[in-house]
Amino acid sequence: MKASFSKTLVVLGATALLSFPVLADYPERNVVMIIAYSAGGGTDIAARTLVPYIEKHLGTDIIVVNRPGAGGAIGFSELASADPDGYTIGFINSPNVMTIPIERETRYEMEDLTPVASIVDDPAGFNVHIDSDFKTLLDLIEYAKANPNTLSYGTTGVGSDDHLAALFLERQAGIEMIHVPFSGSSNVRQALMGGHIDLGIFNMGEAATDAAAGRINSLAQASEERWEKAPNVPTLIELGYDLMIGSNRGIAVPAGVPEDIVNKLSEAIAAAMAEEDLIAAADKQSLPLSYQNAQEYQATIDAMQERFQVLWDESPWNE
Repeated sequence: MKASFSKTLVVLGATALLSFPVLADYPERNVVMIIAYSAGGGTDIAARTLVPYIEKHLGTDIIVVNRPGAGGAIGFSELASADPDGYTIGFINSPNVMTIPIERETRYEMEDLTPVASIVDDPAGFNVHIDSDFKTLLDLIEYAKANPNTLSYGTTGVGSDDHLAALFLERQAGIEMIHVPFSGSSNVRQALMGGHIDLGIFNMGEAATDAAAGRINSLAQASEERWEKAPNVPTLIELGYDLMIGSNRGIAVPAGVPEDIVNKLSEAIAAAMAEEDLIAAADKQSLPLSYQNAQEYQATIDAMQERFQVLWDESPWNE
C-alpha cells in the first residue's frame, strides 16, 4: 500500500510539472522568425513591417532570418523541424506550403506545422490590358469557349496561386487557355501591359495599383467578398464560380508547441494588427490584412489543402 501510494505521488508530481502553465514565463528570450523567401521580397517586407508591433505586444525581440530556396520548402522544413518551444516561429505562404508536399517529396508535411494566425489574404485578380476587347470576365470566358487554346494567360509560375486560380477557373468554366509562366509578378504585369499576353493573373494588392493608374482593367477577384480597395471588381462567386484563392500569409510554429503559447502568440498578433500605424503601413503597401486566430486559420488551411489535393488528383499542374 505504501509503495503504491508513493508511486501515485510521483506520477501526480510529474503530471503537475508537465501541466504547469508555461504561459507565465513565456517569452523569456528572443524569438526567431523564419522567412522562407529572400530579403526584400513581398513576404519579407510584410513580415518586417509587422514584427515591431508583435514585439510590442509579445514583450520580446524577434530576430528575422531568411531561408529562401526550393519555392519555400527550405524555410518551411526548417520551421517544421525546430524545437516546439515557441521560440521559433515563421511565415507560411499558401498555397506553396501546402502544394509543395503534394507535388513532391519534402522534409515536412502540413501536420508538422501548427498555424498561429492569418496575417494577409491577397486574392488572385484576373486582369487584362486597359484597351482589351474583354470588358468582363464573362466576355473572356465566352470567347475562350468558342476558341479553345487561343487565349494566353501569365502567372508567376507552375503551381503558384495564380496558376492554380487559372486551373480552377478552366475546370469550372469548361475552357482551355495557354499558360505562360513567368519568374515573378512584375514580369507578368509588364507582359500584360506590353500586350504580350491576353490575361494576367496576379494578386489584387498589385493589381489595384496598376488599375488606379489606368494601365489595366481588373475583371474579377477570387475572394469571398470585394476588397475595399477594389469595390468595383466583382468576385468569382458573384459571377457564378466557386473560386476563392490567392496569396495567404500567416504565422505558424512547429507542431507540439503548447496551446497556451500558441494562443499567446495569436493574441499578440491580433493586438499588433489592430495598431493604427500598422494598418496605415499595410495600406501604403496595398496589403489586404486579414486576421484569423489559430483555430480559424487551421480550418482555412484544412479546406484549402483538401481543394488542392482534389485538383492535383484530377489534373496534376506540373504535367
